[in-house]
Amino acid sequence: MPNDETGAHPAATPEQPIITIEGERVALGSLRRDLLPLYQRWINDPVVVRTLGADLRPLLLEDEQQWYEQMVGKTNAAHFQVYVRAGWRPIGTAGINGIDHQHGVAEFGIMIGEKDCWDQGYGTEATRLILDYAFNVLGLHNVMLSVYDYNRRGVRAYEKAGFKVIGRRRQALRLGHERHDVILMDALATEFKSPVLQRLYVEGRHETPTT
Repeated sequence: MPNDETGAHPAATPEQPIITIEGERVALGSLRRDLLPLYQRWINDPVVVRTLGADLRPLLLEDEQQWYEQMVGKTNAAHFQVYVRAGWRPIGTAGINGIDHQHGVAEFGIMIGEKDCWDQGYGTEATRLILDYAFNVLGLHNVMLSVYDYNRRGVRAYEKAGFKVIGRRRQALRLGHERHDVILMDALATEFKSPVLQRLYVEGRHETPTT
């Protein structure tokens, strides 16, 4: 929520950052070192961490710096900063891990850290843009994810983006004193309709720049 007299959001970007993929309401750009304090705030929020199924423990800025170095150094992963285009506010991160070009597979993950941006459709669109990148830029065929049975919001968002439930690992996650199922979902390139990149990478393949 806005936290100053001007109504500006925390970490709002006054100018457009470098963007890789631009959708209707959200856009994807590179991870940013200057946003590490924001990432730290997200990952220390118990409500946000609950959606990830991760342990709740205090993480220092140094922990986020180490995570950042690991992400930018990976050759089998692609991670993006998620922005709301209106104001270029950074609201989360999303990407794919375990990219295997031989088999055309990878695993998807997303975190919308700004809770006031939940239930706005931003996560669904960001997920769809990541799939667009995976299928039409990297040429992958199957992208998989894991989500927890209590995260109904996430399941709905993934289904809207093009994922389908393919299985369930029963009681494989412990959260507090309760056990929960891990829901497995995947998306196929042959079942996905590109929102942005097909026009650039497929339909525009014979076009040449004009001078």
